[in-house]
Amino acid sequence: MESAEIRRRWLSFYEERGHTVVPSASLIADDPTLLLVPAGMVPFKPYFLGEVKPPWSRATSVQKCVRTPDIEEVGKTTRHGTFFQMCGNFSFGDYFKEGAITYAWELLTSPQDKGGYGLDPERLWITVYLDDDEAESIWRDKIGVPAERIQRLGKKDNYWSMGVPGPCGPCSEINYDRGPEFGVEGGPAVNDERYVEIWNLVFMQYERGEGTSKEDFEILGELPSKNIDTGLGMERLAMILQGVQNMYEIDTSMAVIKRATELTGVEYGAAHDSDVSLRVVTDHMRTSVMLIGDGVSPGNEGRGYVLRRIMRRAIRNMRMLGATGPVVKDLIDVVIEMMGQQYPELVTDRQRIETVALAEEAAFLKTLKAGTNILDTAITDTKESGGTVLAGDKAFLLHDTWGFPIDLTLEMAAEQGLSVDEDGFRRLMKEQRDKAKADAQAKKTGHADLGAYRQIADAAGETEFIGYDRTDGESRIVGILVDGVSSPAATEGDEVEIVLDRTPFYAEGGGQIGDTGRIKVDTGAVIEIRDCQKPVPGVYVHKGVVQVGEVTVGAQAQATIDSRRRTAIARAHSATHLTHQALRDALGPTAAQAGSENQPGRFRFDFGSPSAVPTTVMTDVEQKINEVLARDLDVHAEILSLDEAKKQGAIAEFGEKYGERVRVVTIGDFSKELCGGTHVHNTSQLGLVKLLGESSIGSGVRRIEALVGVDAYNFLAREHTVVAQLQELIKGRPEELPEKVSAMLGKLKDAEKEIEKFRAEKVLQAAAGLVESATDVRGVALVTGQVPDGTSADDLRKLVLDVRGRIQGGRAAVVALFTTAGGKPLTVIATNEAARERGLKAGDLVRTAAKTLGGGGGGKPDVAQGGGQNPAAIGEAVDAVERLVAETAK
Repeated sequence: MESAEIRRRWLSFYEERGHTVVPSASLIADDPTLLLVPAGMVPFKPYFLGEVKPPWSRATSVQKCVRTPDIEEVGKTTRHGTFFQMCGNFSFGDYFKEGAITYAWELLTSPQDKGGYGLDPERLWITVYLDDDEAESIWRDKIGVPAERIQRLGKKDNYWSMGVPGPCGPCSEINYDRGPEFGVEGGPAVNDERYVEIWNLVFMQYERGEGTSKEDFEILGELPSKNIDTGLGMERLAMILQGVQNMYEIDTSMAVIKRATELTGVEYGAAHDSDVSLRVVTDHMRTSVMLIGDGVSPGNEGRGYVLRRIMRRAIRNMRMLGATGPVVKDLIDVVIEMMGQQYPELVTDRQRIETVALAEEAAFLKTLKAGTNILDTAITDTKESGGTVLAGDKAFLLHDTWGFPIDLTLEMAAEQGLSVDEDGFRRLMKEQRDKAKADAQAKKTGHADLGAYRQIADAAGETEFIGYDRTDGESRIVGILVDGVSSPAATEGDEVEIVLDRTPFYAEGGGQIGDTGRIKVDTGAVIEIRDCQKPVPGVYVHKGVVQVGEVTVGAQAQATIDSRRRTAIARAHSATHLTHQALRDALGPTAAQAGSENQPGRFRFDFGSPSAVPTTVMTDVEQKINEVLARDLDVHAEILSLDEAKKQGAIAEFGEKYGERVRVVTIGDFSKELCGGTHVHNTSQLGLVKLLGESSIGSGVRRIEALVGVDAYNFLAREHTVVAQLQELIKGRPEELPEKVSAMLGKLKDAEKEIEKFRAEKVLQAAAGLVESATDVRGVALVTGQVPDGTSADDLRKLVLDVRGRIQGGRAAVVALFTTAGGKPLTVIATNEAARERGLKAGDLVRTAAKTLGGGGGGKPDVAQGGGQNPAAIGEAVDAVERLVAETAK
């Protein structure tokens, strides 16, 4: 049975039994604690936590999932993978244990010609939680599973919680016996390789308290509403139904393996090492396509780094298999061919997916080339210094700066007989991760414990937003937090967070910053609002300071936003939509939005593009935007079903999570996007849009910065003033300025070349005198000296080589010259072949000199360069070089 058919049967089975089919959510988790969706229940988490009321009592889905903790094991075993699909059925206070168990057994064991999967009931084993007598009774007495095929396990295996206080409960797992060829008998408690888990039924019936581990926590009591959360691994079921040995051999994976073998000429099954590489390529390319399809772009942090890492592992493993050229497009094509039936958006978005992936492949191939050269140098330096271990900081530099995988560094070093200081590498990686975590913590919005907001929401309900049509409104204060702690009142000078029952303040979201303004309480108190956030769904938190009086929960108030600021933000947001559409018109659908920020009078817009956008295209985009402003187009918003919005061609932002009803903002016949932000009523209200330029912010992602309205006018007015001043200085018309300035720069450059030539000649004139100053150190001609300050490194190097070449007669020679440039000392040292035969290497000498100067350096045995921080130590550095020559010369 093909994977697509397994998926279809799952959804049909549960839909026929009253479940709403919920499409897979994006892999970009709508949860600040998660980078990517790791399980099928994640999109339903707010319903299970009681934060949001579920719109249905029963639901089913096939959710895309990515897990990367065991990425190093991928390919080495056939059980680990980073991408998988989890089939789930969910009940929110509807059916419970008996319903979940009955449905699962029926679907698994019903004959295939009756819509089931047709598994042999005699090969199914069940595990339940230690004291879950009810579940065991259902399996044994109602379903008819023999008692000897039901096993009880502890919290580690058969109890589920989110790891924090909240819903929890026992679970029951269904396992399939693959037969004696996979190990000894005895059930899943004895051998989980033979008895493979295919389905986990979680019975959420208790509330978990605090605890220190998965097994050590307190159960506080029963939940008022009992829920069901189940998860079946589709790839594992496909493995069984297709009669293959492991999940890499199912239809959707084997097709990728076959294409990889065609590209490399290496057959699957020929050798262990090549099989590992083929499995890595297969898993990682599937994951890459799904991540890019959901809007993730390769980067150096967060989910972007996850994508970059797995893509580069896939590409590297293809190189290890013998591929010499680009391979990503061929592999993407077969992944989309296999997964496109289940996820048709992959087919429609193929061009963008390929563009992003090919750009990353090209970047990594350059990285491999540059990184290999750097690694070769590091290996040479290590061996020449007599070392056998490549320093951890070298491996870290390769990894951090060049994206060079540590396992590739280990492999290449081993080929040269070296090991790598992995402990040092990991220490530096940990320091980097710790710093990143600290930075991320510092960037948080400063919200209190989310539980405080949830308590307010539970007591008062969600905040009603009235700000699309109004700038003020009467409200009631339903919650106050002072210093992050819920409080009944606040007084003058307190930093507060105010929750209202209704508000005109827009809470930051969708790229639009939060409103500012004032809240005036009926008692006369005044709160200056500096920001508005939405830390949990439906709760608008107004952050500010009590300016006058005392504020209490329950008080009536008048909330008023800064309307001038809001209008300026609305101009920027509408301009963002126009820019997005104009870019897509110019560059195609690959120019999809990757982020934005709308502030008063200015905005930035991030979009996908593998390369810089030509200036001519940017000019055309800006012109098109301003032409639309002049067309006086109406801007309006409406609420539609998500399906209807898509049918109308509304653009959705990658990574955003949308409900069944969405807000669509339409700008005349030019633009239509899903958007919850505020906008102008007519394009003429924008006045003017000026694109300041575009730049790269990461692999495959570009950023446009722009001004709107008065800010754009002021910018152009300042530029006009500058042009007028240049006209006065250069004596030319505006259109003549580029040519005249270019001519002046050309003359200046020629003059600088003449000066540089004169300086270099003057430096080289010192060569003869330096040769005559040579001293004899144990039969070695040693030339040392300090040349005039400001001598460039290039000129110093030329002088050193010139002096070395003038020392004749086969004498061993060492030339060590020093200078200062920009207030810092610089040295270049060279040795001739006779000196090197006596053990004198330029790299060793430079390291000694540079250390004395308070810096570092290195290079090849014949010539090396270094520098430092202390120019006053040049004399000491000369002495150090002389001593090392005397000690080393054989």
